[in-house]
Amino acid sequence: MYKIISSLSSVLLLSLSCNAPAATPITSVYTALDGANCKTLESSEEGGGWYKGRCKGLSGYDLLIMEGDLRQTISVVDSKKTEHPLELWNTVSSGFSSLGSKAEWRIQKQGSKSVPIALIVRFNASEDPERPEKNTSYLVVSKITATTSCVTDVIKPQANANELARKLADQAAKKACKLVG
Repeated sequence: MYKIISSLSSVLLLSLSCNAPAATPITSVYTALDGANCKTLESSEEGGGWYKGRCKGLSGYDLLIMEGDLRQTISVVDSKKTEHPLELWNTVSSGFSSLGSKAEWRIQKQGSKSVPIALIVRFNASEDPERPEKNTSYLVVSKITATTSCVTDVIKPQANANELARKLADQAAKKACKLVG
């Protein structure tokens, strides 16, 4: 009798595990951080100048690009229009900086919707006062959840940096936010 129950239990567990839905794959979608995809909201040429623009994202998300004192940063704007500043000039580098030309959104399907789970942007910073023309090109990974968006990882230039950034982005939801400063 014990063998029959044990065999039935094994068959039941095997059938349940075979019918379990596979995890939805995570894919990338790219949006531009310049040109026609972005609209200037505010700007000034006075002093060092400053700029604020909104770039279209996806699934109700947008990105705000800000520049002041030759430094750029980005904020994620969620579908409720809540701004989540990533503070790149504090979380990555305080040197003169610029963003790359595109954002990579890591998305996962939830039913028929594509839901952003992370964002990867390139952040170029001039960190050597003796050679200001030399930039360090970082990849910045930020998690996107229903309640927050924040920087979780900063990848220094290295072989396979893009693949590493995607791997870290796919795990970002479980990570703590990188401290500012």
